[in-house]
Amino acid sequence: MRKLPPLNALRSFESAARHLSFRLAAAELGVTPTAISHQIRLLEDICGQPLFLRRPRPLRLTAAGELLFPVLRNGFDSFNAALANLSEAVTRRALRVTTPNAFASNWLVPRLPKWRSVQPGIALEVIGTDRPLNLASGEADVAIRYTRRMPAEHVAQELFRDTYFAVCRPDLLPDGRPLAAAADMYRLPRIHYDWMKTDAETPNWRRWWRAARELDPCLPRDAETCQLSFREEAHAIAAVLAGQGVAICSDIVLAPELARGELVKAHELSLPGLGYYLLHSPEHPRKRAIVLFADWLRSVI
Repeated sequence: MRKLPPLNALRSFESAARHLSFRLAAAELGVTPTAISHQIRLLEDICGQPLFLRRPRPLRLTAAGELLFPVLRNGFDSFNAALANLSEAVTRRALRVTTPNAFASNWLVPRLPKWRSVQPGIALEVIGTDRPLNLASGEADVAIRYTRRMPAEHVAQELFRDTYFAVCRPDLLPDGRPLAAAADMYRLPRIHYDWMKTDAETPNWRRWWRAARELDPCLPRDAETCQLSFREEAHAIAAVLAGQGVAICSDIVLAPELARGELVKAHELSLPGLGYYLLHSPEHPRKRAIVLFADWLRSVI
């Protein structure tokens, strides 16, 4: 096991020897000249001999100081170079972004060319998964989480919130226009998909019909039955795009299809959705890249 002097003593000596001045060393290290003198006295006690000739002025190194100085100077230079190389390697590495599958495939991936056009020097690695990855252990650099409330972990900021509508292909609707009456939805094949967590606020067909009955109490009770059911949201979206029915979907996830007119709202009744939150660890070394990414996400919504 190595037995080394305190790092502060070594840093104080190296700086004072390089400047041949306790005052300049103190300014460089952000301490007082008295503190520098104290640390060098400590190192001299450990070495068992003086390292500086303090009188007559100017300050000079002793033979022992001349022997020790280049070793420490080269050592600190090596430390600095190694750390700079590590930092540069982190900067060159792709920024790993984890997002829910549906958001990654339907919203983020189609917009990535815009990111490359404005930030060609920052590569992205998109990890689409509905399993929350552990940022603390380094599974990803930044996470986009989809949840009802602001996450308490890490540094979190809200990007945007979505709204849920019943959506379908326009050729399933009379004249391609939204249905005027909720009861008319009963005539369309309805598509359901599972949520990982469900509660009274989950924006699904059951909640949609409950909201519709507040407007029209005469709606049939068996309207909640769905003709197609999927475990994965992506499969339900594929069925909607194929014209197989109508599903309750996020206007954020399906923004490209809605903008192009491939899908339309089947009815104007909407349900409040959840928030998309960007998370990263407080001391992440690539904060600047993360800030740029967060600003870009908001700009292309």
